[in-house]
Amino acid sequence: MITLIGLSACSDMSVQQKQKAYRPLVAPVSSPAGVVAFRSRPETAPAVTLALLERGKERYGIFCAPCHDEAGDGRGMIVQRGFPAPPSYHTQRLRDTPPKRFYDVITDGFGAMYSYASRVPPEDRWAIAAYIKALQQSRANAQATSKGDGK
Repeated sequence: MITLIGLSACSDMSVQQKQKAYRPLVAPVSSPAGVVAFRSRPETAPAVTLALLERGKERYGIFCAPCHDEAGDGRGMIVQRGFPAPPSYHTQRLRDTPPKRFYDVITDGFGAMYSYASRVPPEDRWAIAAYIKALQQSRANAQATSKGDGK
């Protein structure tokens, strides 16, 4: 009964006053300093230099290590406190992954990882991707050396 009373109070609003449309808003001519453009993707990675790797290591420590840990094994402090573990960067599948894929995951997120596009500028995303590849290579080289020494 209450439903019928409630429905009878509804109308098609055919007598509603017509409102004029708002004028379209115009974006500011220039963005404030430090703003990261969403979906900003340089097509090619910069050349890998010592400065790029150092920047990547610094940014990795800030943004990635809490989940992935400093070594890239996926056992960061957040994981130790119950968050789902990300995969180790040292699996064959991720060792075969090109740097662009790491850049895209930082930009878009993947699985439980959210997008860092608004937090990490594109050039730092490339630096992190280069550092991840260097981290993978250093582990692979250490393993190859230890196998070669008979250890």
